[in-house]
Amino acid sequence: MSDVIQVAQLTKHYPGARGAPPVRAVEGIEFTVREGEVFGFLGPNGAGKTTTVRMLTGLTRPTAGGARVLGYDLATEVTQIKKRVGVVPETSNLYDELSAFDNLLFSMQLYGVPRRERKARAEELLARFRLSDKRDVPFAKLSRGMKRALTIAAALAHRPPLLFLDEPTTGLDVMSARGLRGMIADLRREGVTVFLTTHYLEEAERLCDRIAIIVQGRIVALDTVDGLKARLPARLAVEATLADGDGRTETLRFEGRSVEEATQAALARATAEGRRVLALNTVRPTLEDVFVHLTGLSAEVMLAEKGRT
Repeated sequence: MSDVIQVAQLTKHYPGARGAPPVRAVEGIEFTVREGEVFGFLGPNGAGKTTTVRMLTGLTRPTAGGARVLGYDLATEVTQIKKRVGVVPETSNLYDELSAFDNLLFSMQLYGVPRRERKARAEELLARFRLSDKRDVPFAKLSRGMKRALTIAAALAHRPPLLFLDEPTTGLDVMSARGLRGMIADLRREGVTVFLTTHYLEEAERLCDRIAIIVQGRIVALDTVDGLKARLPARLAVEATLADGDGRTETLRFEGRSVEEATQAALARATAEGRRVLALNTVRPTLEDVFVHLTGLSAEVMLAEKGRT
């Protein structure tokens, strides 16, 4: 399996305001993305995720370092890169006044898809993303979920082998988000490489083959989900549901160096408070546990930060 992205000491500094020191948005990061994988790029708000994507897609120049994308040098062959990747920004870049069909035709024109192939390709994409019945509806009148689906379809118009997805499910209802996650999984099965940024840790855990976590412009961890979980301190946990004499229940988490130690802690708490243990469940570490351990931020805090941007 070859690498479709190779990043070496990639750095981006922005000038500081009124003589202040430069803002170090990204600082000497290194990683590779393998062909056909879903690669997650996670971090708190302002960590450098979007800046990294903008550099890799040729929208902003690095201050130092470099990268190769699909075999092309970011410094000297950025035009070739732009022709061959698909980019789905967090805010849609399609045109409100154009219909779903015409937005796809326009995207194909921009990417140089031969004229004779455009109509059939547009119909194919509309069918794939379940938008055929919205063919002639202006983009502005589509639901939020349909807009995201059409934006992804437009990014795939020229059949790119590499797709950058920036927060694809932010603001979507549960069913729309589930549908888009299914589309991402389908793309992976078809061999498309997906570079995914998201604030939804459960989404990343479910979809990604490997994940890089960036904090203050530096990558602090990069591994599979299981590999990241293995970095947690060696403490295990159980969740215990306790009930008092009036039937009121409470579920608490207890940690220990083993499941037995955590269980004993739960039993001791119940005995001391005169409560019964109704249920005990072993707690498996999650990607959120890893994220909290590495960044000190919970998923709730990260999503709240996202909502303020």
